[in-house]
Parts: sequence; structure tokens; C-alpha cells
Amino acid sequence: MTQESAPRRAKHLMDPDAPRQRSTPEDLERLAHVQRTVMSVLVATTIFHLSVGLVIGAFFIEDTERVAQVGLCVLGGLFGVLAVISAYLIHRKPINATRAATAVAVGFLPTVVGLYIVFR
Repeated sequence: MTQESAPRRAKHLMDPDAPRQRSTPEDLERLAHVQRTVMSVLVATTIFHLSVGLVIGAFFIEDTERVAQVGLCVLGGLFGVLAVISAYLIHRKPINATRAATAVAVGFLPTVVGLYIVFR
């Protein structure tokens, strides 16, 4: 008496007898939050790398060209501020005075370090 059982279905495959549950609004909200977080980290990191790259570029300019060195450092700071503000905007946070001050402080950090090293 051998009884044949149905073959076991691998768990990673779709089972037509047990369809997936519908996504709840809470699930969709959590997914949207994760997507915004990932996007803001990618955007801020990419733009911040550009900012640091401009500051590093200032070190490779001759010391006789101080205006160009300072200009690249300031441009790096502006891109740094843009990186922080873009992260706030992706998260749909309003830009108030506190967040603007944070964006300026964090964004101009590469500029301050770059100017310190350039004028040293």
C-alpha cells in the first residue's frame, strides 16, 4: 500500500492554491518610507561626493591661484548644502530655520576643512 503524496512545492515559488495577501495601507506606507530613505541617502551621498571632489580639486591647483582654490571650496560647500536640502525635500520635510541652519552647517563642512588646509 503505497500512497503517493503531492510533490512538495519549493517555498520560493508561487503557490496557486495560496495566493499572496493584499498589501495593507500600512505596508504600502512602510514601503514608501523605505523607498524615500534609500533615495535620500543615494542622492545626498552622490551630491556630497561631488562636494568633496571639488574641495579636493582645490588642492591640486597651484598656490598662486588662490582665487580658484577658494572658489572651488565655496562651490563644494554650496553643493554640500544642496545635498542636505535635497534629502529633506525627498522626505517631504518643510525647510524651516532649524533645518536650513543644519543644512548650512553640514553642507559647508567640506568648505571649512578645505579652506583650512588651503590657507595652512
